[in-house]
Amino acid sequence: MTFRQLIGPSFIILGLGLGSGEVILWPFLASNYGLGMVWAMAVGISMQFLINMEVERYALVRGESIFVGFMRLWQWLPIWFIFSTFLGFGWPGIGLAGATLLSQACGIANANLLGVGIFIAIGAILTLGTVLYKTVETLQKYLISIGVPAIVILTFWLAEPSDIAALGAGLIGRGEGFVFLPVGIVIGQFLGAIAYAGAGGNLNLAQSFYVRDKGYGMGKYSDRITSVITGKGARKSFSLTGNTFPLTEENLKRFRKWWRIMNIEHLLIFWALGLFTMLTLALLAYVTVFGMEGNEVGIQFVIHEALVIGQRTVPMIGTFFLIVTGIMLCATQMTVLDSTSRIMTENVLLMGTKGKSRVSAVYYTILWLQILFGITVFLLGFDQPLTLITLGASLNAFTMFSYIGLLLFVSNRMLPKPLRPHPWRTIGLTASFIFFGFFCYLTIIEQFA
Repeated sequence: MTFRQLIGPSFIILGLGLGSGEVILWPFLASNYGLGMVWAMAVGISMQFLINMEVERYALVRGESIFVGFMRLWQWLPIWFIFSTFLGFGWPGIGLAGATLLSQACGIANANLLGVGIFIAIGAILTLGTVLYKTVETLQKYLISIGVPAIVILTFWLAEPSDIAALGAGLIGRGEGFVFLPVGIVIGQFLGAIAYAGAGGNLNLAQSFYVRDKGYGMGKYSDRITSVITGKGARKSFSLTGNTFPLTEENLKRFRKWWRIMNIEHLLIFWALGLFTMLTLALLAYVTVFGMEGNEVGIQFVIHEALVIGQRTVPMIGTFFLIVTGIMLCATQMTVLDSTSRIMTENVLLMGTKGKSRVSAVYYTILWLQILFGITVFLLGFDQPLTLITLGASLNAFTMFSYIGLLLFVSNRMLPKPLRPHPWRTIGLTASFIFFGFFCYLTIIEQFA
């Protein structure tokens, strides 16, 4: 398999982050506090790179999801992952944000009704695509390839040298009258932004599904989810458990080759492109609306950005910005629904069977239950997407703290010694565990102070 053929899973997990951290939370912080906290973007996405690669390592070696590995540790862990996944991502904040921006761009009065239509469209796309992985990967590749360059061009067209200098200062923690963290920032918001400097929460663990479905390593011999309508073999049983390989010298060479290429793919697509995109969107928010009154209310700062962009260029470009960001948010909501449905499906089945199961039927049942829940929220009139996104991000930070510890154990105890992580990766994961633990503690103290 060539490097070009290998590219794919990192586009999906990058797409998972575009609607949460990149488009909403980090630009929100930049619009209100400036660029002095962008150092935390680099820290957050670097921690997630280490997390994701350990998830990929397990799937590469075993040809099964990391959740199967966790169940091997303790049979009741699937209950926690079902509960924490729905709690962190069940509320449709990202989709509602996308609908809000698109309704603003298109002059639609009721964003919630547009959100209903978007959720139905997402369900149709995921249901009718023949092979689920190919559907999600293809859509994310096109959207990222078109949306990200357009925003980059716009940002650097509007930015002044002093703005670029402020971005550079922020990478070393120097902000507008503060160092590292501004006085008065809500620690929960900061923790949520760190958690969403990438995919965040249990969505990082879904990387093992995409590695398996792409056919990396032992994933070549694993089953894939197909549509219950158009997919061939959708009613056939699906093996949740994978296989490993004998530790011969030839197999170890093949593993090292896979591991090297997977690291390069994830470093370039997820870490480098993801960090660049986050920095660019934060810079755009800073250039256009930093310090503007009303930025602290919901996602009003994005609408302010579009207005300023239209004033400094032509109104059509401001509208284009709203449409692009709105579509990116909706695409992220689609990928979130796919990933969370996969996570809950696998964990539901792991509680009942360790062998073969009809995964497609269960997956699509959970998917449409989530879509119906989101539609219900829209129809009840909830109209504060930022509140839902921030709440979900904070909860997902606590989830990440818990599973980093599990990953450390799985990688360093359950895999054969020649396949275990290098000590520097273990040190990095341990530091991430301590980092999230510390800020989770501060968040709890803040809430009860």
